[in-house]
Amino acid sequence: MKVGNALAALNALSHETRLSAYRRLVKAGPDGMSVGELRDELEVPPATLTAHLNVLRAADLVQDQREGRVIRVTANFDRMTSLIAYLTENCCADAGQCAPVPVCAQPARRGC
Repeated sequence: MKVGNALAALNALSHETRLSAYRRLVKAGPDGMSVGELRDELEVPPATLTAHLNVLRAADLVQDQREGRVIRVTANFDRMTSLIAYLTENCCADAGQCAPVPVCAQPARRGC
């Protein structure tokens, strides 16, 4: 991951509503959830959620798919894994050894 991509992702997550939305989508797993479901859970106005999702989309942290009249949003788990790897690639490099950083290989797995 390039530094610009990491900065875009971190910037997108630096707002309480966007972070809450992203965490909720991660919890939902690969099936994601509809925009309406997400809006109801976060209790934000539709236009506000749209604006926040656009920021997350621009950072490639979420993806959406139209299912008839419904838009289903999912977390981009590949991007999340790349960001975590970027942030931890030099973990404990000066200490000689490092505890492994857990990465959620199976997004729907309990505890991820």
